[in-house]
Parts: sequence; C-alpha cells; structure tokens
Amino acid sequence: MSQPGDEVILGVNRYPAFGPLLMAGLGGIYVELFKDVVFRLAPIKRNEARRMIRSIKGYNIFKGFRGRPKSDIKALEKSVVSLSDMVMDHPEIAEMDINPLMVHEEGKRATVADYRIILKALDNNSTGRS
Repeated sequence: MSQPGDEVILGVNRYPAFGPLLMAGLGGIYVELFKDVVFRLAPIKRNEARRMIRSIKGYNIFKGFRGRPKSDIKALEKSVVSLSDMVMDHPEIAEMDINPLMVHEEGKRATVADYRIILKALDNNSTGRS
C-alpha cells in the first residue's frame, strides 16, 4: 500500500557491553540474498548516518542506478538518526527491526512498511545514556 521505493532494513540490537548497535542496509529479500548491511554504535548524528549509508555496497541503487529515480537519501539519513535517538531515549528497547523501510523518490520521504520491537523489563536504575 506504500508508494514504490527502494527497500531498506534498519535495526538495532542492544548489547550489555557495548550498548545499542545500529544496522542499515538493503532490505526486503535483498538483505537475505546479499547480506549488504553496515553497523555503528549508537548514538550517531547526521554525518555518521551519511557515512553509514554511503558504506552500503549497494549505495549506488539509491543514487538512481540505470535510469531509476534517485532515492530520498536525506530521509534515509534522518531515519537512521531518529532510530539512534529513539533507542538512546528508550532503554526498554532490546531489539528493533524495520524491514522494509520504503525510501521513495527524492523529496518524497520514506515509509515504514513493517517493523518489530522487542522490549525488555527495566530495573529502577536503568537509563538509555552512559
């Protein structure tokens, strides 16, 4: 029911020793086929999100490969930063996957088509930030 776009996967998994680990890559069936994902420790800001997205091997797909329209890369970068902010602000999020995030044509933003969140119980001393 979403507008067409490039399928992206975004996710986070919280590790006790390191904290939240963010993931981004080609989504939908492509994540299983190509396993083209990159990881960063949260929190991140816009410049790190930009570097993260550009380090995906299939990044050229977002730039309008073979006559396809250019994707809204800025919306994708904002989505990664928002995910980082959300997981830092909500320590009860143990895991989260967005797959696919449909990244539409440039200027037309992105749509979450499916997501999954796993929450954990918190003790009274837990916080999202170190």
